[in-house]
Amino acid sequence: MAASSIMQDHNDFDVALTKYRVAASVTPESHAMWNNIGMCFFGKKKYVAAISCLKRAHYLAPFEWRTCYNLGLAHLTMHQYASAFHFISAAINLKPKFAPLFMLLGVALTHLEDPNNAKQAYEQAISIDSDNPMTYLNYAIMLFNNGEKSQAAAQYSKFELHNKANTLNDPDVNALVTKLGPILHMDRRNVYCCTVKLS
Repeated sequence: MAASSIMQDHNDFDVALTKYRVAASVTPESHAMWNNIGMCFFGKKKYVAAISCLKRAHYLAPFEWRTCYNLGLAHLTMHQYASAFHFISAAINLKPKFAPLFMLLGVALTHLEDPNNAKQAYEQAISIDSDNPMTYLNYAIMLFNNGEKSQAAAQYSKFELHNKANTLNDPDVNALVTKLGPILHMDRRNVYCCTVKLS
């Protein structure tokens, strides 16, 4: 299974899955293996298969926070926000000092139309780890979509500060940055007239 994990880390998901199939015949009750298979499918954007495998991992090890985290992430990607909230909350109970969980909780709560608790989730994420640029970006998007332009601009400035090295290589993230950045750098009058919706 170690070789499969190495392949997975290098985004060679097809080779990793081939090796995991061999491992599955030897250790079919390994929650770590099913978690990794699920994340291979996630990397291949086969989200239904990913959730199926992750749920098997969760069945085998219900108190494994990584599996709950991955299930939350997969459900968020599928726009299944109530299910995402359920698994992210479970992961937080198991790993309460892991900042990305609170960031994902903020995203889920935003889509569940609970901005006040979403803000608290983002603030908690920042209090645990103030260096993650993705937290500031997601916080800025939530505030912007909620009509709080000046606060969104403040969080976006923090995102830029913490992303000086431009280490985010996700094309979806870069598209959001390209869209949101110029809007929040406009003068206040123009910003309040803007109707761009980000998600």
